[in-house]
Amino acid sequence: MIVEIKGTKIDVDLREATQIETLKVGDSIKVLAKRYDDYKVCPGIVIGFVQFQTLPTIEIAYLDTSYSEAELHIVGYNSNCKNLEIAKADVTHLSFKKGDVLSIMDKKINGKELELQDLQAKKDYFLKNFGRYFAESLSEATNEVNATQRQY
Repeated sequence: MIVEIKGTKIDVDLREATQIETLKVGDSIKVLAKRYDDYKVCPGIVIGFVQFQTLPTIEIAYLDTSYSEAELHIVGYNSNCKNLEIAKADVTHLSFKKGDVLSIMDKKINGKELELQDLQAKKDYFLKNFGRYFAESLSEATNEVNATQRQY
């Protein structure tokens, strides 16, 4: 096949031609993520590039959604990645709605806040009810140390 680039005609063998895609920060991508024994296509974006000498890396964020989950993953993608593949994406169709994802994330945040409140209540209970034990033990130990010091 003959291709013209800026006035220069080049004969290209399409069996060996490769397509080079250019990515920049903020570009939409599709991520093929390995999960257990299958793969899932997830929407993502390019968030940065790290020019490591030995292993240049593309930093990506992708959203793994299901009926009741919405997990945001931030990963480095490079030649050593075995469980991910990426491709530039067209954002004309998304398999999720912004409101649904935010609702799922808000529910998870609320659950964690309730868990935090429960843990704080348990800590307060421990300090109130078991704190006396430690205070008594501490004062007993202090008395024993003072008695020992008086002997010398």
